[in-house]
Amino acid sequence: MDFLDEISLTGLTVYGYHGVYDHERAEGQPFLVDLRLHLSLRAAAASDDVADTVHYGELAERVAAVVAGEPVNLLEKLAARIADVVLEDARVQVVDVTVHKPEAPIPLMFSDVSVTVHRGRSGE
Repeated sequence: MDFLDEISLTGLTVYGYHGVYDHERAEGQPFLVDLRLHLSLRAAAASDDVADTVHYGELAERVAAVVAGEPVNLLEKLAARIADVVLEDARVQVVDVTVHKPEAPIPLMFSDVSVTVHRGRSGE
């Protein structure tokens, strides 16, 4: 049995304009993204070549473009869009995407609001 390895990117902070309220769309706010990619890292471990793995710097830039890009109402939609970008790399079998909205317009004291989606290839 071949187990999947993991690449994590935590706390990617990007300013975006997502939310259901007009002021969120106009003023924007920071969003934090955590990614857990599940894939085999055997080829990269054997070759020691970045071409044999997911380049997390380039991935971070693609994810940041989604967060800074076209606004959506819900974190659920934003997280799903990010998952789609991650899964464009055929080596990634499963991805967990958490989007945090620490400045969500909630009139109570709280430390964070987040949504996590789990996405994989067909049948996963």
